[in-house]
Amino acid sequence: MASPLKPVLAALLLLTIAVPDCQAKSKPSLSGKQAIHHAIGRQAHDFDLPKSHKPKFQPAPWKQAHATFYEGGSGTFGGACNYKDVAGQGYGMNTAALSSVLFKNGQACGACFEIKCADNPQWCKPGQPSLIVTATDHCPPNPSLPNDNGGWCNVPREHFDVAKPVFSQLAEYKAGIIPIHYRRVPCKKQGGIRFTILGNPWFYQVIVWNVKGAGDIVSVQVKGDDKLKWTQMERDWGATWKTSAILLGESLTFRVRASDKRYSTSWHVTPKNWQFGQTYEGKNFN
Repeated sequence: MASPLKPVLAALLLLTIAVPDCQAKSKPSLSGKQAIHHAIGRQAHDFDLPKSHKPKFQPAPWKQAHATFYEGGSGTFGGACNYKDVAGQGYGMNTAALSSVLFKNGQACGACFEIKCADNPQWCKPGQPSLIVTATDHCPPNPSLPNDNGGWCNVPREHFDVAKPVFSQLAEYKAGIIPIHYRRVPCKKQGGIRFTILGNPWFYQVIVWNVKGAGDIVSVQVKGDDKLKWTQMERDWGATWKTSAILLGESLTFRVRASDKRYSTSWHVTPKNWQFGQTYEGKNFN
C-alpha cells in the first residue's frame, strides 16, 4: 500500500519551485516607455511618450534650386516665422526666405540649410564657398509673373531669397539670380531651447527658438505643476504656438517634437510667477 505522505511531499516540492518564479514575474523591471511613464505619472497618458534612441539629425542629399537676395535690416529678416530679432537670437544675417514648397506653411521655420553657388562660373565666387542659412521667412509667390522670369518663388519652384550680405559671399550682386545646390543640415546652437511667452491671461503665445538638430518644430505640448495637465498647443504662425489653456500661476514644462520625430522635454523652465514678454531656457536636443 502506497504511503499517503508521497502526494503531499510532491505537492510541496512543486510549490517550492513555482513560488520564486511567480515572485520574479510579479515585479517587472521598468524600462523604455514603462520607465518614462512611471517617471512622469499618469497625467501624460493622452500623449505619445518621448521616443528614445532615435539617431541624431543627419545632412540630407544635395538638391538643385535657385537663390536671389533682398535688402533689409535684422529686424525684417524674422518675417513670417515671427522671430523678433534674428541677430539677437543668434541667427545673424545668415537667414533665408523660402518659397512655399520649402516653407510648408511655417513648419520649416528654424531649419538649417547649406547652400552654394553652382554651375555658373561667370557669377559664382571662386572655390564655390558654401554657407549655412536658417529659414526665418517666407518668399511669397507672384502669380502675375512667369515662374522663370520674376515669379521665382511660385509653386512648384524650390527657391531661397537670402539676405544681401549673404548673397555676396556666394556670387556677384549683378547676377541677380543664381543656380545653387542645397541640402538640409543639423542646426548648431549655443545653450538650450528658448521659450518666449507672449499674449494675455486669456490667450497665450509661445515662440520656440534656438533649436538644435533638425531645427524645425512640428509639435509643442505644455504642462503646469498644479492644475494644468499636458496640453497640445497649436501653431499660430511660423515659430509661434498658441493655446487658450490657463498658464498663469503655474511652473511650466514644455515638450517639443522636431521634424525628425525626436523629443525634448524641458521640465519646469519657468517659475510660478513668470511674466509675459520674458524668455526662458530649456533643454536642447543632444
